[in-house]
Amino acid sequence: MDNSNSPICCHPMECKTALHKVGGTYPYELDLNVYRGCSHGCKYCFALYSHKYLKSEQKSIQEDGADASYFNHIYAKTNIAFQLEKELSRLGRSRMRTRPPTQTQTRIQTQKSLLACKTINFGSVSDSYQPAEAEFSIMPDIWKLMIRYKNPVVISTKSDLILRDLDLIDELSKVASVHVASTITATDVSIQKKIEPGCVSTARRFEMLRKMKKTDATIGVHMMPVMPLLTDTDENLEAIFSKTKEIGADYILGAALFLRGETKKSYLEFIQNDFPQLSNRMRDLYKTGHLDKKYKTELYEKLDALTAKYDLSNNYRRVDKEGRKRDEEKRRVEGWTHTEKPMRIEKKERQSTLLQFC
Repeated sequence: MDNSNSPICCHPMECKTALHKVGGTYPYELDLNVYRGCSHGCKYCFALYSHKYLKSEQKSIQEDGADASYFNHIYAKTNIAFQLEKELSRLGRSRMRTRPPTQTQTRIQTQKSLLACKTINFGSVSDSYQPAEAEFSIMPDIWKLMIRYKNPVVISTKSDLILRDLDLIDELSKVASVHVASTITATDVSIQKKIEPGCVSTARRFEMLRKMKKTDATIGVHMMPVMPLLTDTDENLEAIFSKTKEIGADYILGAALFLRGETKKSYLEFIQNDFPQLSNRMRDLYKTGHLDKKYKTELYEKLDALTAKYDLSNNYRRVDKEGRKRDEEKRRVEGWTHTEKPMRIEKKERQSTLLQFC
């Protein structure tokens, strides 16, 4: 279903929980999403299912398909910063002191802070800087909390709206590990606008990353997903790696498209409508949801060769480990105290609003 020209309705909502624990081998322990739904409308989006768990009284959402609901009905968690402050306090990160600590207290305090300071990933399900953020402006308060608690952060966005908060990100990057990445899939404008109709151009994303290099944040390119027959051409891959090297990114990660559930149905329908000549071959490659093994092996060989050619890192964990070591050293040297009063964050009252794609 193509909803790229449909109006986007943004609804304020209140969340009961801000942070969610993440299992598995991800390079972060906690997850935070300030929005439900995403107007970027990416054809490969894996989160189409998520609106099924959102009870809505709006008849239009109940009747729309999963992709229509997810892309066109955006929910802004207007109280999430307020809720986050409470949860961070419960984690024991704000240690108010009324007198100078002893050496033993300082050591214990530092150990506790290191244990409590878990990396938070912003926007694993929906982009934190999608167009709705220009209206609701939720992220500045989130960054201010991260600065207060010196909390390491990982964020990936397809928007250059994040540059609005560049000063806050820069401030955080001076006291904690910050990773800022952007998903880059295609350099051909006509293809990029078809697969990511609500996103800013690839050129603007690269420019955003280049400007982020002014901070102490680690900068990365997420070439995920690489779409067989569509974005895996030698020309496209070469262009992305070349530009990644040019802007001075710290790493590049590439991964093949994986299809399942609502995403598989929606994506194959998109290919049939927009690239019918690729439809049969695409279905053959994704009979099981996983990319054909031989095709996948050849793709990753290409990516490895380009990584070596441009002398780039594809080891996120090594880069992340280095960042965490820097954080630990800062806390040992500086201590980890908070003498200021807790932030006063007000719940934001907002009405539903209509947006159009940027």
